[in-house]
Amino acid sequence: SPRFALPLPGGGGASHTPHNPQIPLNPYTFFKKVVDFTPIPCYNNNTLPIEREVSRIKNIIKTIFNPPPLWTLFLALLGFGSVLAVPVLRIENPVYSYVAYTFSAYALVITVTGLKYLKPFLRSVRNRISESSFVRWLRSTPLGKRYFSDLHFRMRVSLNIGLTVNICYIIIKLYTGIRYRSAWFLALAVYYILLAAMRLVLVRYSGGERHDLKKEFRLYRVCGIMLLLMNQALAGIVTFIVYQNRGFRYPGYLIYAMAFYSFYAVITAVVNTVKARKHQSPVLSAAKAVSLVAALVSLLSLTTAMLVQFGTDDSSQFNRSMTASVGGGVCTAVIIIAIYMILRATKNIKSLSASGSGSDV
Repeated sequence: SPRFALPLPGGGGASHTPHNPQIPLNPYTFFKKVVDFTPIPCYNNNTLPIEREVSRIKNIIKTIFNPPPLWTLFLALLGFGSVLAVPVLRIENPVYSYVAYTFSAYALVITVTGLKYLKPFLRSVRNRISESSFVRWLRSTPLGKRYFSDLHFRMRVSLNIGLTVNICYIIIKLYTGIRYRSAWFLALAVYYILLAAMRLVLVRYSGGERHDLKKEFRLYRVCGIMLLLMNQALAGIVTFIVYQNRGFRYPGYLIYAMAFYSFYAVITAVVNTVKARKHQSPVLSAAKAVSLVAALVSLLSLTTAMLVQFGTDDSSQFNRSMTASVGGGVCTAVIIIAIYMILRATKNIKSLSASGSGSDV
């Protein structure tokens, strides 16, 4: 694309050969360079590296999705407040509803990216907790000492906690589906049962003493394939709901508890997924990816329930559009996560096979 071309100093294009053996400047290369910090040779005939243009675009993206602390707080409160005003104030203007729900999604994104501003505070709290008498006593016990020093043991504890929360969520969905005869709740319960089965496989593998890195990546790839296959069922459920223009309703004040859980699950899943990368454990990364998918599906469930519970008779078209948009976004995100897991696992398995390594105690 000549739009990003920068002229070479001291000459025109006549002195250069028409064929450039280096990587050409194309949309894929440019996008990869924008989202990745790894240097990529992006040259074209009569052009310099597009570092300046890429840096400018990165700064724009960073400004939009990672504003300063005060702006993050202000925009987050404004975004969440605007979407809460729809059911509380019974606002029936569809234009305002579209803007409010879109703005709330943006508020959720900058809330996640803005968590880094809390690092000094969270670090001080963590230091105080770690220096407390209870934690010192816990470290002195055999079980506590093992938890704080053994990464694999800590990983098994995390997997078991996630599995327990998943089972509790399944029970709620099954009870609500049977009690109120909701096919949507029952379908989500089945989806979460499959996620729980994946977590159970990861828990059972993490219980072993020896850890084969190649085997972990194979298991990581299997999880990606399962997520990709399960996503077809999720897309079918979303399509059915949009086509039938039907939803479901949480009884009583349960929707507020589910809203708190959904936002908490999404934020913690994103943070844990990023943190899991530094441990270099495919099993732990797979578990966090499953948690992220479960959190996204819970957000879809919450959105559909809020549209039904706080909507009006005249908002059926808006409900259908929002369900389609959020459902399509969640399904697309799951596809991206699954394909990334499959490609990453395949690449690392080939690398380990070529080097003849992979076992680790």
